[in-house]
Amino acid sequence: MTVKAEGVSKRYFRKAGGANYFYAVQPVSLEIAPGGVTVLTGRSGSGKTTLLNMLCGLLRPSEGSVWYDGTDLYALDDKVLSRLRSGQIGIVPQGRSAVDTLTVLENILLPARLYRRPLPEAAAVQWMEKLGIAPLRDARPTELSGGELRRMAIVRALAQEPEVLFADEPTGDLDDENTRLVLSAFRDYAHEKEKAVFMVTHENDALQYADRVYRMDSGNITRQPG
Repeated sequence: MTVKAEGVSKRYFRKAGGANYFYAVQPVSLEIAPGGVTVLTGRSGSGKTTLLNMLCGLLRPSEGSVWYDGTDLYALDDKVLSRLRSGQIGIVPQGRSAVDTLTVLENILLPARLYRRPLPEAAAVQWMEKLGIAPLRDARPTELSGGELRRMAIVRALAQEPEVLFADEPTGDLDDENTRLVLSAFRDYAHEKEKAVFMVTHENDALQYADRVYRMDSGNITRQPG
């Protein structure tokens, strides 16, 4: 599945100042292709997360459109959009996203259980082993470190085998070794399963795992060489 953004922007109105609105993201056009990792870099506050949220269906653009193959994402009604997100889009958010009353494995399988899909337990165990959290399958989130919680969220997204995987600063809580494990997992997932991966990060280590790189500055995006 290919994701295309055409003239996508996000602007917010404000009550004070010289202009009555400002652009968090200037008009952007880009393509996220299957079989590769697309990395978006830039400083904090440059608009990276806002763009990611528009691309994955969580935030309606002020202008422009987002296409998933031949489907205009924001022309869908809420129910159809929710079904598409649950079945074909994986998201690794920045913040904490665990349910404390469930075990690690139950948290990972929760999306499939909520939407009454077959539980991807074999895939979940495989990714848990790759990312070093298999011994924690029966632990509760309150027993985990920040890095372990982050890897749990990554496994939850990967185990669903989405067509497009979005990851927002996925290595922010991780040490060097686990950063390499996660970045390698994203690359392997994209290349071996012919899926699209879009990752927002400010860490330079991610660039060597990318098939294409964009940079965002003050809401403006530019394609980087290489």
